[in-house]
Amino acid sequence: MKLENATASQMIALKGVIRNSSYVIPGLYDLSIEDTNWVLTSSFIIFTMQTGFGMLESGCVSIKNEVNIMMKNVIDIVLGGFTYWLFGYGMSFGRGPFSNPFMAIGDFLLDPPVGDELMGQIFAAFLFQLSFATTATTIVSGAMAERCNFKAYCVFSFLNTVVYCIPAGWVWGEHGFLNNLGAVDIAGSGPVHLIGGAASFASAAMLGPRLGRYAEGIDPLPLGNPVNACMGLFVLWWGWLAFNSGSTYGVSGAKWQYAARAAVMTMMGSFGGGFVCSLYSFWRHDGRLDIMDLINGILGSLVSITAGCFLYRAWEALLIGALGSLLCVISMPLFDRLGVDDPVGASSVHGVCGIWGVIAVGLFADNPLPMDTTKGRSGLFKGGGWYLLGIQMLSALCLACWGICSTFLLLYVINKVIPIRMDPHEELLGADLTEHRIRHTQIGLSRAISALAPIKIDLNEIVGIQPIGINPGHERSIEQLRAAEDKLQQWQSYLDQVSGKAHKVGTPQKTLEKHQLETDITLSLKPSINEHQQPSNVFGRRVRSVQIKENNWNQDQGTYKPNNSELPVISRVPKLDKDGNFAWVD
Repeated sequence: MKLENATASQMIALKGVIRNSSYVIPGLYDLSIEDTNWVLTSSFIIFTMQTGFGMLESGCVSIKNEVNIMMKNVIDIVLGGFTYWLFGYGMSFGRGPFSNPFMAIGDFLLDPPVGDELMGQIFAAFLFQLSFATTATTIVSGAMAERCNFKAYCVFSFLNTVVYCIPAGWVWGEHGFLNNLGAVDIAGSGPVHLIGGAASFASAAMLGPRLGRYAEGIDPLPLGNPVNACMGLFVLWWGWLAFNSGSTYGVSGAKWQYAARAAVMTMMGSFGGGFVCSLYSFWRHDGRLDIMDLINGILGSLVSITAGCFLYRAWEALLIGALGSLLCVISMPLFDRLGVDDPVGASSVHGVCGIWGVIAVGLFADNPLPMDTTKGRSGLFKGGGWYLLGIQMLSALCLACWGICSTFLLLYVINKVIPIRMDPHEELLGADLTEHRIRHTQIGLSRAISALAPIKIDLNEIVGIQPIGINPGHERSIEQLRAAEDKLQQWQSYLDQVSGKAHKVGTPQKTLEKHQLETDITLSLKPSINEHQQPSNVFGRRVRSVQIKENNWNQDQGTYKPNNSELPVISRVPKLDKDGNFAWVD
């Protein structure tokens, strides 16, 4: 954009700096104030998709791994975001002299100074692209769930930025060879989802299936928390609206119209996908609706509509979403038949549907006048010929091959340094316990620890971990109160016996009254009971100060025994030793 053609808001955004009239603002930073506001707001909403991914993935895995999968999502943001600022953004959109059609070089450690008139636009563009990058890298975490070494995953997350950033530059960077050939991908069916899906397939295949996954067939395993999985779908659905409509990259000129169209077509695609996957699930499961068929079918339709979200008519969006959903639910069991254990179905949702979404642009795309999104081209069914379809198919092929090969290579190198697969006993106990020292209850840990004990595995660190949701200090105090209450009951039983013996001796009642010794024995339960307080009620039983006024006579000699050996003794509650070889857990 030349400054003599700039709008008033764009001139304000440039802070009135007078430049040579031949200066051209890079397209990535060609943002007015309104456009910058739109891009920033969309970035904030897209960032909430991390919540959706975390909830969906934690709902799909077993309870003993749900915290671990959430930690992986956090690590993806922290490490992935750091490396994106460090070198990822420069590899996608750098403007250095050594940039080439394969990779951009420049703008590393992005930090424009205060005096830079494009500072606001640069930061807005970076934040928007950062939200896409973290989304792409976190897709892989679900496919590696329940058997990936957490430390190895941290290294993978740190370096996985490279897997996303280079192909993103191919499609969206001014240097990219696919972009210069005319490839079209508005919001990332290819660079985000297809790359994430291909990486998911490669990582799941390289890790191998979970222990016992296919011992009883290929049917899906029970979900750890179906409600969390559904809530994750809703959060992703919400974020997808910003993901697609925000990709108009502003609201100035005609952009706001296509932003509105993108939002509506996104919803239309999900309607078509949800309808078809529901019918498929009812048919396949004899009238029952499978939750993962519905969730992944809707997500697959959203992935499918993303590449051309404002290039389609309503009926076309319905059709594209429906076909994407059908491809997703059909391909999920096919991957299982191949032995590729993908707990969340990312290979199908993002990989298969990503390929379809990229190709669909070559079939159905309109030329969105006056915008230059498709460089004046239309899809095959709109009279645009075969060129755009051919370029889209080439894009899908290049992205899929890059995603699979680069991920295999990266994991292979990491595995030489840190084993990427968890030890079998750690997998059986769960990553929450072994990696994060979080012990759940009622999930079968007792049987796992008992089974592992004869193998001579060191479980000393594990047996001392307290379960979540419990205050150990309170539990210890409660056990002491219970022990003291048991001693009170022993006193009561003893007094009943002594009273019965005293009446059986045959001593006249007057003699008993004459020699009666009034002995007050007060048993106090600290801190709630003393001689001045009213009786307390502990655990629904009445605990009271007991005054014992009885005759402790020796039955043979008629003498008093103050130190009767039958008296129960109240002592401190013995501390139980926890043995790692026994199933004390739970």
